[in-house]
Amino acid sequence: MAKPMTKTQLVAALAEEMGSDKKTAGMALDAIGALITREVAGGGAVTLPGVGKIYCRERPERQVRNPATGESFTKEADKVVKVTIAKALKDSVNG
Repeated sequence: MAKPMTKTQLVAALAEEMGSDKKTAGMALDAIGALITREVAGGGAVTLPGVGKIYCRERPERQVRNPATGESFTKEADKVVKVTIAKALKDSVNG
């Protein structure tokens, strides 16, 4: 498995793809990240065409177990961020 692309590498690749400088590409990447964070934290969802959908889902209160001690306890309801990968991306990876 290849190493994940770092933010520096992503900014450089984005700048090359956009035909702009790294500073502009970095600002664009930061703006997209902030927009996604704000939208999902507010209960919305963001669809990135060709990549997937990022959304927040609520999990109900449930019984969980501490694997170290075996003790069961009730975990409060919480929220979790989910990503559904687009079919186009799955198809491009699988062949």
